[in-house]
Amino acid sequence: MAIKLEQVPRSDDSTGREQPSLLRRRGLGLAVAAVVVVGAVIGASLALTGGDPEKRSEVSGGEVSGVVARPDQSPPRELIAAGQVAVSAYYTTKLVQQPGGDAVKAREWSLYNSATKRYEKTDWAWVDVAPGMKTAAVLERDLPADRIGLMSLSTGKVQRWIDVDKGVGGVKFSPDGERLVATAYSHHPDGLFRDAPMRVQDGSEKGDVKEMPGPKQSRTGFYVIDVDSGRAKFNERPAKKDSLAVMAGTGRQDFSWSRDGELLWEQRLDKPGRNYYDVDGRPKSLPQQKTDLVFPPAVTSPDGKLMTGGFAGGDDGQIVSAVLDAKTGKRSAVVPGQQLLAWADNTHLIAWRCDPSQCRPGKTEFRNQLVLVGLDGDKVTPLSGFRKAQEDYVGRWTPVFTKR
Repeated sequence: MAIKLEQVPRSDDSTGREQPSLLRRRGLGLAVAAVVVVGAVIGASLALTGGDPEKRSEVSGGEVSGVVARPDQSPPRELIAAGQVAVSAYYTTKLVQQPGGDAVKAREWSLYNSATKRYEKTDWAWVDVAPGMKTAAVLERDLPADRIGLMSLSTGKVQRWIDVDKGVGGVKFSPDGERLVATAYSHHPDGLFRDAPMRVQDGSEKGDVKEMPGPKQSRTGFYVIDVDSGRAKFNERPAKKDSLAVMAGTGRQDFSWSRDGELLWEQRLDKPGRNYYDVDGRPKSLPQQKTDLVFPPAVTSPDGKLMTGGFAGGDDGQIVSAVLDAKTGKRSAVVPGQQLLAWADNTHLIAWRCDPSQCRPGKTEFRNQLVLVGLDGDKVTPLSGFRKAQEDYVGRWTPVFTKR
């Protein structure tokens, strides 16, 4: 198969990621920003539509179709959606102790059930939802798993299993939903192991360092799987074992799809940027684009012209993020929000945003909610309730967006 080398835009259009400190991260590093009250106030509340979350909301840049908001729910119990995307699932993370002093940073998933129209807790260790939100790929507990389930979102039942010879720890649908990339590991990618200790600060005023179980970089490669036939091809692509990988605090180094589904990529750990591969695991030497340096990984607008950038607040004290030109990497717009997550359409995004009247770095910055914003930044529509103002707590939920 001929590989089309699309230089820009390239991105991971699925979102299930979160920055440790949303207001303080710039590029790949952390920069402390003095945050004060943003002059713009949250507007366009659902009260203006008579409290009916199914009605369309008018926001900057025109009308967004299919807005479904739950400003009183956190985590959500019912569907959240805007434009082309919806929250197909969300997860929380908790530390589960294991025998022998090991531990697992386990994800607990809630998945949208199209029959009950509610999010329901599952026992799966990993979930990814195909475009169209009819099928989910699931992995059983005790990763790495030796089979991948294809489950109906309307029945909650696995329709068939795809067996793999090498255990996998994460799966992702291609943009067209016809293939899966399943990343293989020899150890639990979210495990913390006593025989792989890492040194961390204990949080005291003295900044003392203590030793605790750490991750193992155990990736062995990946499968590319045809969903219809179940045919799976394995390609070796082991993780690079270096100190920077350990500093990342996780053994998970999953592969993601390029926007057009032609290539796979991984986030580099030695420096900002990405490594690209074809579906047979061959490295692709593509010219480095400025948008490859954005962290978290950029999400491209449906027309491919714009990409999400990082936090852009600075000395002016605003809580805003940048939108970039996909070809040049130059700033095209600045919109309200700490972190841009997904595109509802070509002119509107879904973002995390803390309450501008209370937002303070390291404290209430973590009391944030999902909002819908337009490129001119005039209006903000709440989509969810607020998360607690704590960076680490068991109920802190992270949404996953899927094209519906």
